[in-house]
Amino acid sequence: MSDGDDETAADSDAAASDDTTDVTPETLNERLDGVESALEAAETEADLDDVEADLDGIESDLEAADLPEVDEDDDDAEDPREELESRVSDVRDDLESQRGPYGSDVVDDIETARSKVTETRWTERGASEIVDVVAAFADDVSDTLDAHIEVDGSDVDEGDEGKSDADEDESGEKREEALVAALDESVAAVEGADLDADEDADTIAALLEATEALETGLEEAQEWDDLEVNEQLMAEGFYDVLGHYKDYPPELSALKEWEKRDHVDMILLAKDSLQSEFMQEHCMDALIRMANPDAFEEMHGLAQRRDKPAIKALGRMGEGAEEAVETLVEYVDADSDPALQKVTLRALGEIGSTEATQAIADKLEMDNDNVRPYVARALGLIGDTRAVDPLADALAEDDSDTVRAAAAWALRQIGTEEALEAAAEYTDERSYLVQHESELAADALGDADAETPTA
Repeated sequence: MSDGDDETAADSDAAASDDTTDVTPETLNERLDGVESALEAAETEADLDDVEADLDGIESDLEAADLPEVDEDDDDAEDPREELESRVSDVRDDLESQRGPYGSDVVDDIETARSKVTETRWTERGASEIVDVVAAFADDVSDTLDAHIEVDGSDVDEGDEGKSDADEDESGEKREEALVAALDESVAAVEGADLDADEDADTIAALLEATEALETGLEEAQEWDDLEVNEQLMAEGFYDVLGHYKDYPPELSALKEWEKRDHVDMILLAKDSLQSEFMQEHCMDALIRMANPDAFEEMHGLAQRRDKPAIKALGRMGEGAEEAVETLVEYVDADSDPALQKVTLRALGEIGSTEATQAIADKLEMDNDNVRPYVARALGLIGDTRAVDPLADALAEDDSDTVRAAAAWALRQIGTEEALEAAAEYTDERSYLVQHESELAADALGDADAETPTA
């Protein structure tokens, strides 16, 4: 086409765009026919740019056109605007599908593979496999772009046999760093080549073939999630403590042995891996008995979901679980769930933080006779002298002898002279429980007096 013909065509398009009064469904469809023909004949990105410009003009004219309205009473009537908009959308999709591929597509694939390498937990076998996959990809990129990219082999080929856990972790980190470095160098090489979609089409195709092989290799490498639960536990050494065992299943025997050795990490591993109700219960029981603060984060997370065994485990940790007090105090007012209140009050008492004193003391006046004794005992375990007066009031006025006895017990635990005197006033009490606690308080006072030196 000559320059004069180009100008004539441009003038024609401009006139069509400016004079929207001549825009009809028929003219728009004719223009779309021309765009489709041009798209089919396009061979370069520049050709596609021209097609896109024409399509943009049609879409703009369509938006501004005053097209006939559809008769709403005619169910068979078709909306010409909807039909044209749908056709424009289809042509645009075809246009986009013909573009590229570009060097940026190669970069996107490499970065996806990089995320796969760093975000996946690999087995020992899988870690070895991905080294080979990335190394082969680095070689392909080097050959295609005449670059020099390789996986640093100083650490990645070392076996983990005989290494400590710390050495294994360090070796794994170095392996990952080497793989990531090779992939980052590949990205830099592709971006530095400034590949043109037309002139470098063969190079881009070769690189995309290499990234496809990279993706396939990573997908086929063995991931941790590919293993069965027992295989995961075996890989972690969970069964290594088993000799001759009597309990069934063997996981229970291993669990008991790890508990004896105070290995919280193995108990938590079993809890995360073995989802049967039977094993979950045994794992939680072990964590409660162990009372090891190393399990705090896991138990605190469960406690935030009102898990009662986890709250009990936190209580057994004592001062080691003090960070959980803010969470647990919220449950002190859970009157609709007495069981939650009881385990929470016990746990707060065992942790012993005075931050919980006021919230707990306020519950001495709650209605539930079955929970109030737990309130009193929690105050006794905490030992805060601010609780002496409210406990003395409960001992004197509460309608429940069980609550009164618990209050007397709590006063004895606080153990100051004021607390013991308040508890010792009821040695003639009709309730045996209250009388017994009062007598113990009186004895404690007598012992204290006997130990006081005379002037």
